[in-house]
Amino acid sequence: MLYCLLDNRARTSTELAVVAEVSPSTASIHLNRLRAERLVTVQVQGKHRYYSLEGAEVAGLLESLSVVAGGSRVNFAPRAPSRLRSARTCYDHMAGRAGVLLHDRLKGLECFSVHGGEDDSYSLTAKGAEVFETLGINVEAVKAQRRRFAYGCLDWSERRSHLGGAMAALLNLALKRKWVNQELDSRALNITRQGRREMLGRLGLDLGSISASDAN
Repeated sequence: MLYCLLDNRARTSTELAVVAEVSPSTASIHLNRLRAERLVTVQVQGKHRYYSLEGAEVAGLLESLSVVAGGSRVNFAPRAPSRLRSARTCYDHMAGRAGVLLHDRLKGLECFSVHGGEDDSYSLTAKGAEVFETLGINVEAVKAQRRRFAYGCLDWSERRSHLGGAMAALLNLALKRKWVNQELDSRALNITRQGRREMLGRLGLDLGSISASDAN
């Protein structure tokens, strides 16, 4: 049920019961426990109760658990469907190969200074602020959010970090400008041809190895 909520969409207990293949009453018991442990939050609208992840930190934890569950391999071979490996959401930021490449490119452009430590938090550099402002991201508004600004979120399919934290604003920007499209009822993202052109021109990020959708 938790992994189903990684696409940052709220769902009812009945929908989550179907996902978990348990009865609605059993799902409700588990959701109450998850809520008590602050892993999920609930919003009531009329007769319906909608559940979602408590926050990006929970999403990052789930991604890390996926890495542990996969076990160690001499030659790592991801088993996730190719469309999820290429690009997907991790809560409200971009994951998969596209997310990892974006993370690496932004670090290569020296947009962040890395603090290190257990939380692997990043601070924005002056160059990074210029890059994001040029893209149309309100950096001060992003910093004002009550969450970590940026950090390396270990990607379960790539076994490398993608960008987590308040800089999820990058995914919001990409969706708004139709650089990526999100599949209905799925975490998968499609990189559009326009998105590949824009990210190459604006960031020097070549996503040619990732298939583009038919969208312009």
